[in-house]
Amino acid sequence: MSNARSRWLLSGLVFGYAFLYLPILSVVVYSFNESRLVTVWSGFSFKWWAAVLHNETLLDAAWLSLQIAFVNAWAATILGTIAGMALVRLPRFRGRTLLAALIAAPLVMPEVVMGIATLLLFVGSERLVGWPQRGFTTIAIAHITFSLAYVAVIIQSRMRDFDRSLEEAAMDLGARPARVFWSITLPLMRPAVVAGWLLAFTLSLDDLILTQFVAGPASQTLPMQIYSSIRLGVSPQINVLATMVIGIVVAFVVILGSVLLRDARRSRT
Repeated sequence: MSNARSRWLLSGLVFGYAFLYLPILSVVVYSFNESRLVTVWSGFSFKWWAAVLHNETLLDAAWLSLQIAFVNAWAATILGTIAGMALVRLPRFRGRTLLAALIAAPLVMPEVVMGIATLLLFVGSERLVGWPQRGFTTIAIAHITFSLAYVAVIIQSRMRDFDRSLEEAAMDLGARPARVFWSITLPLMRPAVVAGWLLAFTLSLDDLILTQFVAGPASQTLPMQIYSSIRLGVSPQINVLATMVIGIVVAFVVILGSVLLRDARRSRT
């Protein structure tokens, strides 16, 4: 019975991973396809990679998306960490219920509703004070608004299982609160902070619905550019761009994972 159950579990695991990763693998493989048809393999070639490198429209959109994703990741991580720590460390301050509701709202609210709300906010403020004009700034603000909620939830889950006796021991030995935070609290929170940063970066990089509402005519992000080009048919250059994005994300995961693994080994020793 146990062997049959193990085979069923293994089969389910293999099927699940195949369902998730085979489409991604096919995108990477067909980015080296000679044919213009994305579903017909006619030979190995770097033709479409060279075409992407000379396509300034796609490269500009990719560069804009990366810039927004970096700004969003850092700002959302900082603000989400502060909010998550406040909700755990300050359980009885005035306005806690409102703050918790505001953080939970982006997690359950449809992006269409958030897009309309942020668009009305930006249009109204632009008419009143002349700022911000729709473009890089408005996209970054909108992305930070919903990304920090995810970071705050991750930080909350980490802080609830946090061993505060280490901080108390450090303060008993004379360490100031700032020194305790940088030397004790933040290193122990680092896996959650890194996970929140990666999640915020990924959410910003592939967001389409919210970005369409707050982007200006001169600010076309990579998802918007891909969506508009797909209407005329899927080009092999889209596979190349997707492969580049996959490579960037995998590189970040590997680098940050190696850093966390090294810190874990140091803490054990």
